[in-house]
Amino acid sequence: MSGLSILPHRDSGLDLLSLGALVHRLDPGTIPFRKATQFNIWVSGGEYNVAANLSDCFKMQTGIASALVNYPIGDLIAGSVRAMGVKPFFKHFEHDGVTGPNMATVYSDRGQGIRAPVVFYNRGNEAAALLKPGDFDWKAIFGQGVRWFHSGGIFAALSETTSALIVEAMQAAKAHGAVVSFDLNFRAKLWKRQGGTERAQKVLRNIVQYVDVLVGNEEDLQMGLGLRGPDVVAKSKLDPSVFFGMMGTVIKDFPNIKMVATTLREVHSTNRHDWGAVLWLDGKTFVSPTNELDVLCRIGGGDGFASGLFYGMLNGLTPEQALHLGWAHGALLTSTPGDTTMVTLDQVKAVAEGGSARVQR
Repeated sequence: MSGLSILPHRDSGLDLLSLGALVHRLDPGTIPFRKATQFNIWVSGGEYNVAANLSDCFKMQTGIASALVNYPIGDLIAGSVRAMGVKPFFKHFEHDGVTGPNMATVYSDRGQGIRAPVVFYNRGNEAAALLKPGDFDWKAIFGQGVRWFHSGGIFAALSETTSALIVEAMQAAKAHGAVVSFDLNFRAKLWKRQGGTERAQKVLRNIVQYVDVLVGNEEDLQMGLGLRGPDVVAKSKLDPSVFFGMMGTVIKDFPNIKMVATTLREVHSTNRHDWGAVLWLDGKTFVSPTNELDVLCRIGGGDGFASGLFYGMLNGLTPEQALHLGWAHGALLTSTPGDTTMVTLDQVKAVAEGGSARVQR
């Protein structure tokens, strides 16, 4: 089907293992934080979300390698991880009662109409940033059987040691035959503390040489990897020509890459988006349908896409089927609050196959 060599399922093993930071996101809904009086708490993390979605919606066996602080916020996060059915591999830290180490906090209102969502962080003395090579017994973890390993640029940006840990884990994953994926998730705010774009490109280019599957749009490819864009002008935000035009450059610099995918989103207002997705696989290109979304909360849509896509590949579906599942799951995720899935596989399949939003009786 593709150049990806995917190990068979093992009852005692994991279909996917993620490595990344666990965070808790405070969500006041449509009210800006400067006027907020209450909020929901969502457990999240760009890398973790993929594992949680695959477990809860797609009923696959997944795990998360991360840091956990032994204090009430850590207990809250660990409880959510268990509830989503994700197997934890935690490096534990003790909280000093005053300054940490801490589980990071992400603040994000939903915006409304012409008012865009606003995202900011408190990642001071974050436990996940303290993770380093040697903190996990990768030989034992991968020895149980891991078919797919996933990490991302948000975790890589936290510290010099987290990027080194990603490389260590990827080398172990490759040695045990797992597919390796990486979501570039370029965040300028996070990389600024480490030296900005130049530092990001140096770190990410070192990581991507171990990657089979890359998730990221043309901006991620240009800003995160320093790749030049093609001399193509996109007709719209949903036009994949610029993205596909960059694949030659990607493969020239990283011949190990077998698959690249991303979502396409044209934002008309905070609550009205046009939504699509594209896939490049072994030189062949695939484009999803386009859907007009009524968005409740856009956070996590990209991770929702990645998890649906990975599910399709792990289960031997065609590239078109895998892309459609990712596109459908990402779209559905924007219809619910929070960062991780609240929908069922049957709902995902119905949308992927062209279903409507008529009442299900």
